[in-house]
Amino acid sequence: MPISAYDLWADGTARPAADLAATGPGRYRWLHFDLADPELAEWCKTQLPGIPGQALLQSETRPRCDVFEDGLILNLRTVNRNPGAKAAEMLSLRIWVTSRTIVTVRLRKTFALDAFRAECSTGRGPESPGQFLYRLINGLALHTRDVVLELTAATEALEEMTEDGTLPAAEALKAPRRNVLKLHRYLEPQREALLNLQESGGALFSEGEQLHLREAVNLFTLAAETLESLTGRLAVLRDHTDAELARQMGRNSYALSVVAALFLPLGFLTGLFGVNLAGIPGAESPLAFPILCLSLLGLGAGMLLVMRWLRLL
Repeated sequence: MPISAYDLWADGTARPAADLAATGPGRYRWLHFDLADPELAEWCKTQLPGIPGQALLQSETRPRCDVFEDGLILNLRTVNRNPGAKAAEMLSLRIWVTSRTIVTVRLRKTFALDAFRAECSTGRGPESPGQFLYRLINGLALHTRDVVLELTAATEALEEMTEDGTLPAAEALKAPRRNVLKLHRYLEPQREALLNLQESGGALFSEGEQLHLREAVNLFTLAAETLESLTGRLAVLRDHTDAELARQMGRNSYALSVVAALFLPLGFLTGLFGVNLAGIPGAESPLAFPILCLSLLGLGAGMLLVMRWLRLL
């Protein structure tokens, strides 16, 4: 059944729940589930209203914050910090919260919630649902900020390479751009969901908790704005790299064209004098070959001078 279940009191005391009801004797009850739990669907059906229960069981989610009766349905995303996983493959977290109940459902291990579990196991925990939420959102925001800072550093390194005249490899641009797009895909709607939480979740938060929530939401807003900026900067880097590669290919093609233009008349003359037919001028003269070679050199030098005069070189 639940990964963890705790009753929490207003003084911060946390004790393991004696049963699996949605509410308990404390200030509120927190139950944390894994989505793969085969008994979760039946528990949601018997303990929760229909719509919140269905929201917790959804396999695919996007960030949201909706009011339902006296509670809130929250879907959040956090960066994946599990070993061997890619941070941009964001994890989903489903939450149902009222003044007496918090139910969280994960698809994969979420470090921010594991920190709460470790804290509650010592007998202490968040004193209210509002404190639980703003601390959770702040933890998710800090993890996201760290990943965004890494992407910012990678982008700045690529920009410095470009300023030094070194073109970054295509793969070096592809990886950070792909990660930025993946993160921005969820952080932008998550920012909107958290702003909605600020407006609609007033009954769950005290005045001080609302201030803390505002700071946590601000961290997400800064992360989303930074990702938007990184998207533009990486697009500029890609365009600059593509343009520089096109210029290099153009220069190489031009050089080959010049070489071909120089050797075209020379090849014609050598081919003409190389035919094995009677009547070729100089066939009987031992000086014919040196004269032909000198003539070809002179013709090549003359063509180079004409190209310089025409500013083709």
